[in-house]
This record gives sequence, structure tokens and C-alpha cells, in this order.
Amino acid sequence: MAMASSEPNLARLPKADHRWEPRPHPREELLNAILAGGMSGVVSHPLDNVLWKIGLLCEGDNRSQFGLSGVCDLSEAEVLRLVSEASGWTPDPNSRFGPFRVAAERVLEECERVGDRLALACERGERMILATGHPSGLPLLYIEVGRELAKRGVELLTPFDGVPFQDGHKGRREIRYFHDVAMLVGHGNTLHTHNSRPMELMLEEGPRPDLVFADHGFAGAAIEAGIDTVSIADVNDPALIVAKALGRTEVVIVMDDNVRPEAYWPCFQAIAARLP
Repeated sequence: MAMASSEPNLARLPKADHRWEPRPHPREELLNAILAGGMSGVVSHPLDNVLWKIGLLCEGDNRSQFGLSGVCDLSEAEVLRLVSEASGWTPDPNSRFGPFRVAAERVLEECERVGDRLALACERGERMILATGHPSGLPLLYIEVGRELAKRGVELLTPFDGVPFQDGHKGRREIRYFHDVAMLVGHGNTLHTHNSRPMELMLEEGPRPDLVFADHGFAGAAIEAGIDTVSIADVNDPALIVAKALGRTEVVIVMDDNVRPEAYWPCFQAIAARLP
């Protein structure tokens, strides 16, 4: 009963179907699926939201930094330029409202780069952590990638599993692993979080991973600790994009990170196609 009550968000995840079985796909099919799924094209966060979140980061908002130092030092114009380059679309410099877009080709290219780094992890038999602060969107992608990695000799680590800790005024929290993917849990629910503290606690307990695949504060804290990290970032969460521009991480998939979980299958296929 306890386990069932702790997974209400995951209980709504669709089961992986044939689209999640690794097989060759024409590039155009994957690009069309990335667009149709909402990861690219007009994404869910409009320009005014993106500009607001860039402003928060540049003003030093702690929640926006994802545990990363030095990502607040650029101007808002510089950060917007980095987000535009990463998304493959540049807004009208005179506009503050309207849609924000992401190029499907850019998403696919970064997924392939993630796949290349994960292929190296397979060849080396590396130790990895998978983690997400987006329990309603990204778990299926991480879970299915994790299955493929485990088949190929990657050791998926699960540090600090189920250990309660206090998260300030928010109360008692735990990190729990669902099919080897770390998520933050509070009051019996998996939680959307930008907090870097969960990953910091995971890394304090050890063992130290060779590689992390994550998002939000889980990715930020790993990068801050000097761990090789591949990550996912939305256009309105620029900290990881800035970290890449500063040379602190190499691969960031910039896309809408909270569409329907099953929509991420082309991202999975692009990653899986690069694995040995």
C-alpha cells in the first residue's frame, strides 16, 4: 500500500509500446514526431515567460540557478542570445510577447549527442545516475534509456534512496527511485522540483558517478560538483544553457520538458540508435 500511494504521478504514465523498442527510423520521421509531440515548434512557454525567467536568473534568484555558481553574471541580452542559439530560433528583438519556438533539428542533434556520450558510458561500463525534477513529463524517457544502458553494462546508482530529510519550510522529503530514476517525493507524491539539494545529498552519500543524465537542480548540482553531465532544459530555464556556454557541461537538450510522457519516444529512438 505504501508504494502504491507514493507513485500517483507515475501511475498515470503510459506503458512503453512498440515506439520504445529500439529500431532504425528515417530522420524525417523523428523530426516530424518531435514537432508533433510538442517538444519543438511553438513550445508551451511564451516569450514573456522566457524573458521573465531570464531576468530572474540574472538577478540572482536562487531557485533559477539549479545549484550552479557563476550563471548569474551575464546580461539578460546575453542569456537570451544563448537560449536563442540553443533553441535554433531568434525572437524579434522588439517583441516581449508571443510564442517561443524550438527547432526540431536542434533537438534531434542534441539527443544524438547524448546518445554518443551514453555509448561511451556503455563501452566503459561507467556508473551513472538518472534523475528528473519533472515527474509528469520526463520519467518514461529516462526509464527506457536506463533499461537500454543496464543491458549494456552501465551501473545505475541509487544513492540516498528513501532517506528522509527536511527541505526548509516545505517539510519532509525523500529521494526515491522508480525503475532506477531518482525523483523527489513529499507527502506521498512525486514532486516537480528545481532544487539542487536532492542531488547534493545523493553525491554526498556516494559512490561518485562517472556520468549523470538529469534535468533541473539534479543536473545543476552534478555539474557544480564537476561530474560529467548530459541534461535536458526548457527555454524558460536557462541556467544549464548558460553552464554549457561557460564550458562547464557539453550536452544540453533544449526542448519543451513537460509534454505528454509518451511523446518523447523519438528522443529515445535518437539516443538508443547511438548505443553499441
